Amino acid sequence: MGDEELVQLLTPEGQRVEHPDYTSSLSTEKIFSMYRDMVIIRRLCNESTSLQRQGQLALWAPIQGQEAAQIGAGRALEPMDFTFPTYREHGIAWSRGVPPADMLKLFRAVSNGGWDPYTYRHSVPTIVLGNQVLNAVGYAMGIQRDGAEEAVMTFFGDGASSQGDVLEGFVWAASFNAPVVFFCQNNQWGISTPMSTQSKVPLYRRARGFGFPGIRVDGNDLLAVYEVAKTALENARAGGGPTLIEAYTYRMGAHTTSDDPTRYRVEAEVEVWKHRDPIERVKALLVHEAKTSQADFDAVDAEAEEFALQLRADVLAMGRPDPITMFDNVYAETHPLVEEGRREMVELGISGGAH
Repeated sequence: MGDEELVQLLTPEGQRVEHPDYTSSLSTEKIFSMYRDMVIIRRLCNESTSLQRQGQLALWAPIQGQEAAQIGAGRALEPMDFTFPTYREHGIAWSRGVPPADMLKLFRAVSNGGWDPYTYRHSVPTIVLGNQVLNAVGYAMGIQRDGAEEAVMTFFGDGASSQGDVLEGFVWAASFNAPVVFFCQNNQWGISTPMSTQSKVPLYRRARGFGFPGIRVDGNDLLAVYEVAKTALENARAGGGPTLIEAYTYRMGAHTTSDDPTRYRVEAEVEVWKHRDPIERVKALLVHEAKTSQADFDAVDAEAEEFALQLRADVLAMGRPDPITMFDNVYAETHPLVEEGRREMVELGISGGAH
């Protein structure tokens, strides 16, 4: 990619390269397991896109091309770490053990979240750009005061990096040396705005102005993402404070299913990144080093297909919630305006009754 500051351990052709600060610690078995993760999450993502096109989901945010960034970071987390995602972190949710069908409940409009964040140590999707960063820093400051040896990781895109919430999060994290890792997936496009319009310098360099380290990693390199994320998380748990990781990757598809990327980017650019496919990169490594057989790869594909079929069945079986439930979890305690809205809905006959 022509960036001497980019951490890379695996070339697009699947060849290992050395880096002065990072060395891959992953066994062949672990690499194959993470390859499986990437294949399954891509298949689930494609199935979700199909479900949206068929009117079964209101919206979907694809991640094709960003699987290594998410699985690499997700598998670097320890069980007690806590994560704060955007609406696109399907690979992180998978890594944290969230059932695939639960990932789609928000997009099916049957839930305001989809799962219990404390069960999986993974917060529910955040639609408001950058808001999850403030939540993550606040949570990190809390566990810091509790004396917990845990870390927090929060995810956002290059577009959200221009939001005030993100920059405020940087200030608070630096000021209190909070145990948080900021993971920016720079997929080159903030909807239709190119990265070159948003920042004249690489995003990871912004961290210097706030007083903590910034690292740019090849976001399509599973091995490099894992090692960079693992190191940053270990540093946070040890009291070393925040780190900004910029995973330099690419969004192969649309921003969401309501977007048409052909209106603002050229096909030639997409073709270049197709040759940097994160899944094919790891597959090439496994063939070359581990002599992984085609039968093993076929078995993963078959498993991914089974997951996709089950996901479709689970989504189609989701019932519509009573509209009155929208008032149930607005605040921790009852609020007069919320209760007024609840009563009005019942009086209008829209709901079956009060809860």
